[in-house]
Amino acid sequence: MHDIRAIRENPAALDAALARRGAEPASSHILALDEKRRTVIHAAETAQAEQNKASKEVGAARASGDEAEFERLRALVAEKKAEVAAMQTEAKELDADLTAFLMTLPNTPLTDVPDGADENDNVEIRRWGTPREFTFAPKEHYELEGVTPGMDFETAAKLSGSRFVVLSGGVARIHRALAQFMLDHHVETNGLSETWTPVLVRDEMMQGTGQLPKFGEDSYQTTNGWWLVPTAEVTLTNIVNGLTVDEGTLPRRYVAHTQCFRSEAGSAGKDTAGMLRQHQFEKVEMVSITRPEESLNEHDRMTRCAEGVLEALGLPYRTVVLCTGDMGFGAQKTHDIEVWLPGQNTYREISSVSTCGDFQARRMNARFRPADGGKPHFLHTLNGSGLAVGRALIAVLENGQQEDGSVDLPEALHPYLRGKTRLGADGTLA
Repeated sequence: MHDIRAIRENPAALDAALARRGAEPASSHILALDEKRRTVIHAAETAQAEQNKASKEVGAARASGDEAEFERLRALVAEKKAEVAAMQTEAKELDADLTAFLMTLPNTPLTDVPDGADENDNVEIRRWGTPREFTFAPKEHYELEGVTPGMDFETAAKLSGSRFVVLSGGVARIHRALAQFMLDHHVETNGLSETWTPVLVRDEMMQGTGQLPKFGEDSYQTTNGWWLVPTAEVTLTNIVNGLTVDEGTLPRRYVAHTQCFRSEAGSAGKDTAGMLRQHQFEKVEMVSITRPEESLNEHDRMTRCAEGVLEALGLPYRTVVLCTGDMGFGAQKTHDIEVWLPGQNTYREISSVSTCGDFQARRMNARFRPADGGKPHFLHTLNGSGLAVGRALIAVLENGQQEDGSVDLPEALHPYLRGKTRLGADGTLA
């Protein structure tokens, strides 16, 4: 959420930032609501003072025997009490309106984020690895002979509908091995704290990280009001919801492996083949909670953490900075990491690493207490995929494919597969 004091001081800055994201100016509406709210609060405080003054005079009037003055003052106290109650109610309603409106506005991009309308305006900053040259036409993951026995979309459609998959046999084991490898890599190499969290959360948690109120249609809600998390960003970030933590405990670096659920609203007809875009999938998610002055360096660090997983798996990738028009709602700056998929002959997103500044912390009222004893400040929050497990599976299968439909597996996975090194053309591990 946005700092109302900063908007009062420089409303043009907010409108300029929103314009960079293709959004309409909002400062005039915000300031009008804010002014009306402050006027009502001032009026309520004035009426409260008059009520207090009259209350003190009531006793004096009774003591003096001036019955007329006593009745007048008593009526005045009752009148002011009603006025105060009405104005306080109005102020609360205006405050709620202002907060609700502010919560619909996206985060403001950092100055070094490239301007642009969509993914075509993203800026590549580096590449790693050389895509393999095949002596045959590479296939997409779901077309490989060794994969088809263990990747069943028909049964999944019977069970749940489109955009689901049933994994079995060797393919399921590789999928599980990838998640375990990622967790171990982040804990042992990157120093993240392994965490296990619920996948069902309250409204307030979704509001805290920005999925609500604006993007409810992108997620699933149960009949008793819980939300299924679209990513463990929601639970990991909200660990500090409502807290004031000691500066000495920062940075906090979490990693979790969870099921994730997304409705994929608006993606009809997009990536319908294979398991690239699913309603239910798994991710290893990283979240960092930092001091403001550390967040940009932490953003680069988290990006390297995600890139390191791909390098350990030997998967070529490129890293891009998202332009203002392609960035997520809560982000100030985002690095997307795109892995090479030879079956599609292109790079596809496998991780998105974002710094959110204090945007989420304001929504969550999450602060830290400086070591020098100064007043508490809002925390900075960051999140990133480390990585999307299903997409990593796709990349491993496609990059390691052989002409006979078998798959040579990355060396990093061999210990997690009890020494197995390849997925045979018959779908079994060998």
